[in-house]
Amino acid sequence: MRARLVEFVTNVLAVAWREATAMRHDKPFLGTVTVQPLVMLLLYGAALSNEPANVPWAVLDHSRGAESRRLVQEIGATGYFLPPRTVAGYDEGRALLARGDAIALVVIPRDFARQSLRGAPELQVLLDGADPLTSARVGGYITAVAHSFDPSGRALDARTGRGGAHAALAARERAGPFELRGRFWFNPTLADDAFFLAALAGMLLTNICLSASSLGLVGERESGTFEATLSLPTSPLEIVLGKLLPYLGISYVVLAMATLGAGLGFGVWPRGSLPGLLVLTLPFVLASLSVGVLVSALVRTTAQAVFLTVFVIMPSFVLSGVMFPYQLMPDGVRQVGSVMPLRWYQIGLRRLVLRGAELGDVWLPLLALTLLFAVLLALIRWRMSPRLA
Repeated sequence: MRARLVEFVTNVLAVAWREATAMRHDKPFLGTVTVQPLVMLLLYGAALSNEPANVPWAVLDHSRGAESRRLVQEIGATGYFLPPRTVAGYDEGRALLARGDAIALVVIPRDFARQSLRGAPELQVLLDGADPLTSARVGGYITAVAHSFDPSGRALDARTGRGGAHAALAARERAGPFELRGRFWFNPTLADDAFFLAALAGMLLTNICLSASSLGLVGERESGTFEATLSLPTSPLEIVLGKLLPYLGISYVVLAMATLGAGLGFGVWPRGSLPGLLVLTLPFVLASLSVGVLVSALVRTTAQAVFLTVFVIMPSFVLSGVMFPYQLMPDGVRQVGSVMPLRWYQIGLRRLVLRGAELGDVWLPLLALTLLFAVLLALIRWRMSPRLA
């Protein structure tokens, strides 16, 4: 038994050394591993955001009083909006919405001054629903300012500058038998970069692992070296594990680049257990690499492997929850995403990075990823034949 285990480990390491030697001379792959984390750090940390900015909007002011002008000034003071365009009627405002020249049309009634003094002003806001996420946020900002509107103007100084709508939303007081105050945990400022960067390592590793491993076997088959690999005194399982080991090392390098880049560049450091992060990454990388190897074992040409890999990567990003909350997905679609390794890894990542979790708090994602890896490894072993074909 011991001799068989030593032989198994030796064969796996021999295949891994052969794969690492070939990888060392693959300059395009090494360049991708180096450049891709930097590009995605800049995209998700600085460029991409769900927070609206420079929002075009229009105002239809039937009141034309000092109070309505003050309200328009307070909305603009949040920092999210461009200077408003004044329109003379509904037709002109709807035309701006139809052309995309305005995302919101704020309609101020004639008796706005009297309503403001009574403490219950009413506004009509028409929003461009073609971009529902942006429109929902813009509508929320305008609503927050309207609810905390002070016709005397004393509240304006407290809401000037970026993020004023969040401050207004937290500070407003509503008439009623009780007062409701909200507080956001783990991401108090609702920063989008923290949401994206927390799961950045998962997106990077999914892309690199699937792209690299899916081309391995099929590339050898096309170049004629697959027969030489099969002629070695190794089993299919030893071949697969040996091919995965070098990519496992590369994956931890990418994880370090993503973690340090998010921390040094944008201040998003893991709040939870670093050993937990390292342990959770192991079954995720192995499962992701196994998906790529299974793709490579199923297809016959490199073109087929590339097509099928893209077909797997894109649904992984969409259904896993790294970009859109999976809890909001309908039944059926949500369950499909649960068979993808990235779903469970992003759950664990956000617990470790944003919520300060320990290793024991991510046992369910860890177990799910381990089971996925075992199932994928069994499928690969079934698909690969030790005989020449």
